[in-house]
Amino acid sequence: MQVYNTLTRAKEEFVPRDKGQVSMYVCGPTTYNFIHLGNARPLVFFDTARRYFIYKGYKVNYVQNFTDVDDKIINRAHEEKTDPLELAEKYVREYFVDADALNVLRADTHPKVSEHITEIIDLIKKIQQQGHAYAVDGDVYFAVRSFAGYGKLSGRTLEDMQAGARVEVDPRKKDPMDFALWKAAKPGEPSWDSPWGAGRPGWHIECSAMAEKYLGNGFDIHGGGFDLIFPHHENEIAQSEAACQKPFARYWMHNGFITVNQEKMSKSLGNFFLVREILDKFPADVVRWYLLSTHYRSPLDFDDEKLVMAGKGLERIKTAIRLLYEVMDLPINEGIDTQAEDVIEKIQTHKLEFEKAMDDDFNTALAISVFFELAKDINIYLSKLNGKLTPEAKEFLDQAHALVKEFNSVLGILKEDKMTGRLILEGNQTDDTLTEGLIQLIIKIRRDARAKKDWATADAIRDGLKGLGIVLEDTPQGVRWKKQG
Repeated sequence: MQVYNTLTRAKEEFVPRDKGQVSMYVCGPTTYNFIHLGNARPLVFFDTARRYFIYKGYKVNYVQNFTDVDDKIINRAHEEKTDPLELAEKYVREYFVDADALNVLRADTHPKVSEHITEIIDLIKKIQQQGHAYAVDGDVYFAVRSFAGYGKLSGRTLEDMQAGARVEVDPRKKDPMDFALWKAAKPGEPSWDSPWGAGRPGWHIECSAMAEKYLGNGFDIHGGGFDLIFPHHENEIAQSEAACQKPFARYWMHNGFITVNQEKMSKSLGNFFLVREILDKFPADVVRWYLLSTHYRSPLDFDDEKLVMAGKGLERIKTAIRLLYEVMDLPINEGIDTQAEDVIEKIQTHKLEFEKAMDDDFNTALAISVFFELAKDINIYLSKLNGKLTPEAKEFLDQAHALVKEFNSVLGILKEDKMTGRLILEGNQTDDTLTEGLIQLIIKIRRDARAKKDWATADAIRDGLKGLGIVLEDTPQGVRWKKQG
C-alpha cells in the first residue's frame, strides 16, 4: 500500500508501527453547531480508509476526538445563554445522528477534551520541564523558536508564517508566533485547577494529549482536513515531540477542501452547507457516494446538480444489485451454462483492480469506476440468462454478490440486513438514524435524573431499556449503548 505523507510530500509504502495493526487518530469537530459538509468529507474518507485496512486484515485502533472546550463553544453558549459544556454535549449527540446517517462506523474511542484535563496538564508540565514553554499571568505558551523542527509539516519558515498569519499581538509573549497551551480563567468560562491557576486548555494541546493516551507516540496515521496542517497539526508535532523527544505520528494524511463554484466553502462567503440541510434534500447514501467520487486529496466542488448526478450513478449500482437478487431468488433449473466460468474469471479481475486502486493512496474515485464495471458485467450476464437459474449461474451470482458486498464493505455506501446478509437498497438510512436519536434522548433524560439524584427514575430507565434488549454501559467517556446478544 502506498500512502501520501504530508510530512515528506511523497507517497510512501505503508508500514505500520506494530505488525498487523493500524493506529489512527483523526481530528473530530468542535461541537458548537451541526457538522457541515467540510466536516463530513474527512469523516467519510477516513472511515473508508479504516474500512479498507480492516478489509486487508489489519486490526485497527481508531480514535476520533470531540473538541468540547473552545472559544467558539463558549461564544455560542453565551449567545444562547446556556452552559458551554451542555451546548457541546448537545452537538456531540447531533453529530452521531449525521454520522450514523452517513454510515460512518463509531470510533473505538471518542475522547472529549473536558474528560482529559489531567492528561493535558501533565503534558504541558512535561513540555515546560523540557524548556519549551513558559508561564505568564496564569497563561502558558509554547516557545516556538525553541523547537528546531517547527515548520516541517507545512514546509514554511517561521518568517513566512509570521508574515502571512493574523497573529494576536500580546506583549507578554516572547515571540508573536508562540501559541497558548493553557489559558487563564475568565468570568463565565469553564475552568479547571492547574499548577498555573484556574484555566482551560489551548486548542492544539488537546489532540496531542488524547492521541498520546490512546495510541502512544509514533502511532501510524494522523488525519484531518487540509486546513489543519497549519497551525493545528504543525503545533501538535512541536509540542508532542518537544515533550517526548521522539516522533509523534508516522504518516500525516489530509483531505482537500470542499469548494462551491470553485471557491472554498466558508461562512464569510455565505456558501456554507450543514450536512443536516443536505440530508433533507438528498439520501445519505448518495451524499457518501458523492464525497468518495473524487480522490480525497483533490478539491471537491459542491452543487446540487453534482449530487443529482451522483444519485444517478449510484442507482446504476443499485439496479444491478436489485436484478442480482431477483435472479438469485429463482428456482434452480437443470442445464449447463458454458459462459459462467469465463465470466466468473472476468469479474474476479475486478477485485484485483479495486484493491490496486485503494492500495494507491486510497483512490476511491478509481475504486468506484471498478464498481461500475462490475455492475456492468453483472447486467450483461443476467441479460443472457433469460430468467433461468442454472447451477453454474448460481455460482456466478454467489461470487458476484460476495464481491459486491466486499466493495461495499470498504466504501460503506449501503447498509446490510443482518438477518439476510443482503444489502439494503431502499430506505437505507432512516430507521437506524431514528433509533439512535431516540436512544440518545432517553440517555439524556436518565443523565438529568442522575444529576438530580433521582436514582429511582434513572434505574427504571436503565432496566426498561434492558427489557427491550438495549444495554447501557457507563464508561469514563460517557454512556454507551448496545443491543443485547
